[in-house]
Amino acid sequence: MITIRKSQDRGYADHGWLKSYHSFSFAGYYDPAHMGWGNLRVINEDRIAPGTGFGAHGHRDMEIISYVLQGNLAHKDSMGNVKGIPPGDVQRMSAGSGVMHSEFNHAVGQTTHFLQIWIEPNVTGIAPSYEQKTVPDADKRGQLRLVAAGEPEGDAVKIHADAALYAGLFDGAESTELAIDPARKAYVHLVRGQLSVNGQRLSGGDAALIEQESRIRLDDGQDAEVLVFDLAA
Repeated sequence: MITIRKSQDRGYADHGWLKSYHSFSFAGYYDPAHMGWGNLRVINEDRIAPGTGFGAHGHRDMEIISYVLQGNLAHKDSMGNVKGIPPGDVQRMSAGSGVMHSEFNHAVGQTTHFLQIWIEPNVTGIAPSYEQKTVPDADKRGQLRLVAAGEPEGDAVKIHADAALYAGLFDGAESTELAIDPARKAYVHLVRGQLSVNGQRLSGGDAALIEQESRIRLDDGQDAEVLVFDLAA
């Protein structure tokens, strides 16, 4: 079964310095029908204005992934990490027993556009940790590349959760299939462009909530960038 959620049906907040679309209930946006999907709790599509950002704030017992689309996200945390996250990098922060961090856009005249993703962990109270990997576009072209997982392969970052995250780029005749366990859930978030998911057409910002299916087929892309989540039910 596949349920399509259109981009315009997401929550939206305009704070001036920050414009954010919420796929699931978050902060001032509350929708009891969209509290998460499986153990996926948050997908926020954020645009941070130049010279602004999130001041120091805390998290606990959450796996947080940042996926930058444009600009650069400056990260600083209480573990001593001071990093810049450019497009193509995947950053994972395990909040564990507690961590403080800040995120800023220090660029002049350029908006930082990124996805902030929260996945509920399968262990709590662990020591907080940080990981960042570069995933070249060539590795995502016409295929799904594993970028984060509880049991990572290659250059994927490790998350302390029963989940896997794939990223892909599709255009023209490029297509792929991903086998999934029908007892689990899956979630497809189309970052940009257009793409067909099991024959259903998505446009940028749209999502497909998937359950009781054994495969995901992606094809007929038009400048498409997509994230696919394999999730605990």
